[in-house]
Amino acid sequence: MKEHKLKIAVLGAGHGGLAMAGHLALNGFSVNIYSRSEERLWGIKSTGRIVLEGEVEGEGYLNLVTNDIKKAIEDVELIMVVVPATAHRFLAEECAPYLQDGQIVILNPGRTFGAIEFRQVLEEKGCEAKAIIGEAQTFIYASRALGPGQVKIFRIKNSIPVATLRAHKIPSTVNKLRKAYPQFVPGDNVFKTSFDNIGAVFHPTLCVMNAGWIEDISDFQFYIQGITPSVVKVLEKVDNERIKVAEALGIRAISTRDWLYLAYGATGDNLLEAIRANPGYRGISAPKTLKMRYIDEDVPTSLVPISSIGKKFKVPTPTIDSVILLASILNNKDYMKEGRTVEKLHLENLTLKELRRLAIGQS
Repeated sequence: MKEHKLKIAVLGAGHGGLAMAGHLALNGFSVNIYSRSEERLWGIKSTGRIVLEGEVEGEGYLNLVTNDIKKAIEDVELIMVVVPATAHRFLAEECAPYLQDGQIVILNPGRTFGAIEFRQVLEEKGCEAKAIIGEAQTFIYASRALGPGQVKIFRIKNSIPVATLRAHKIPSTVNKLRKAYPQFVPGDNVFKTSFDNIGAVFHPTLCVMNAGWIEDISDFQFYIQGITPSVVKVLEKVDNERIKVAEALGIRAISTRDWLYLAYGATGDNLLEAIRANPGYRGISAPKTLKMRYIDEDVPTSLVPISSIGKKFKVPTPTIDSVILLASILNNKDYMKEGRTVEKLHLENLTLKELRRLAIGQS
């Protein structure tokens, strides 16, 4: 195994954090893994390793396993944030006192406007470190934790755009990231990565449309069986509204069907065929409850900001708004109130020109 000099911190020890930390360590990188939950780390601490199976098999031995954020990010070059987007604000608050000049922070993924929120919190906390804040368009792995310190990687995506808040830093940031992940490619800007958030299309709508089946005792494959011709009609409406809102900002968002080809190489004459042709979705079971991140994360941090920007620029989003409302009813929450609205992100009074300047780091 070749050893690499790049020092990396993975913040998060869930499905994604385990996959990323284990794979990076297996590939010879010095990896620190952090979780605020000591319980999540017990299994890893006892062995110092993460066991991987599926598309990647082996054991990744970690440099540090900790719930101390200062120790986790101290003197590392690359900080990979792999937590639900609803925890981005918390992690920004935790990192603010300890970030160092030149460190790169990448949200995996940012969902919608994650990098903007992260930087906003750092500024509120008085962080003066000249760190680079960026976000990936989507998460590179399709993975599931199998137990403490054990994870299955179903698929590694082919091409993941990454953008930074200072757009001129995108090339150098991606060059550093590609030492670990050749799949990362330069994105246009953080608005482009935010609106190309395909989880916003798939996750909440699939959960809402399959609510009865999810709450039943039966097991089913979330993507392969949960997406039917009728469900696809709703997905396509959500997708079209997302694309229209992006157009109002001068952003050409990728369609879900095109994304399936770029990320997975999956093709088909229509969206349903492309989904079913994706081997990366096979074997992924549906959640057992509606109180999980496909709703609790993706609605407030993906659909709500898209809807909110739509309202600002008078782009109707009736299907997205319906999914938000139904999800709120199902989980007895007000996701529109909880979510990333333009008011919470301090974007409500910015003109289109000012927003576009923000996207490339000239605000």
